[in-house]
Amino acid sequence: MIVKEEFLSKLRRYFSLNLYEVKIWTALLSRGVSTAGELSDIANVPRSRSYDVLESLEKKGFVVMKLGKPIKYMAVPPAEVVERVKKNMRTDAEEKVRRLENLKGTDVIGELNTLHTQGVELIEPADLSGSLRGRHNLYNHIELTIRNAEESVTLMTTAQGLIRKVEGLMPTFEKLKKKGVKIRVAAPITKESKDAVKELSKVAEVKNVDKISARFCVVDGKELVFMVLDDSEVHPTYDMGIWVNTPFFAKALDGMFNLAWKDMKST
Repeated sequence: MIVKEEFLSKLRRYFSLNLYEVKIWTALLSRGVSTAGELSDIANVPRSRSYDVLESLEKKGFVVMKLGKPIKYMAVPPAEVVERVKKNMRTDAEEKVRRLENLKGTDVIGELNTLHTQGVELIEPADLSGSLRGRHNLYNHIELTIRNAEESVTLMTTAQGLIRKVEGLMPTFEKLKKKGVKIRVAAPITKESKDAVKELSKVAEVKNVDKISARFCVVDGKELVFMVLDDSEVHPTYDMGIWVNTPFFAKALDGMFNLAWKDMKST
């Protein structure tokens, strides 16, 4: 049996299998029914490991062990395997989320918070900064930053950035609105972003800006996240931003935003 390494690598990623498992599984698929010894020879997997590998595949729902001697194994149809793997992944993910939820209010979180508080006290102001790579990481950090807002959130973004923020941050904006946090958003308003503007206007004041191109977020005049690249010219994977916790810089940028805000058109 000759199966390309590239194909095996894809299967490992999709189905979360190790190298021996994916070799034995594809060997069995090519035979339909086979013994552990035969599969070991076909897949070039040590015979001493083939039984363990097949037992693992059986538990994961990839193979079925037939009754009788010698013991033979039968491949489960790939379409059924996909459904089983999806179910197992969903169950595992839900269990992991439950475990993390159960940590709230426990001694573990208390000790972690104590460690973090002690650590923050030792940090120099100049160290309260960091670079963020990838749009997914950027939005995760923006959400973390604005979630703790007490007074104000100031955002300037692009037309597409506005749509992304409504899709990804709307639940957080709604919670901030209930807390009485003032949210202001400036962005170019286009036909594509009109629906997003309508949705966002329920929780924030949105104004159109067409003369300034920038991407940043200021929270409470203290923390700042700003993106250094044009999102229309960079792949999301290579997007980059800078986070700084510096009232001096954040207040200065907030002040400049306030001046520009007066000249912007309301939606």
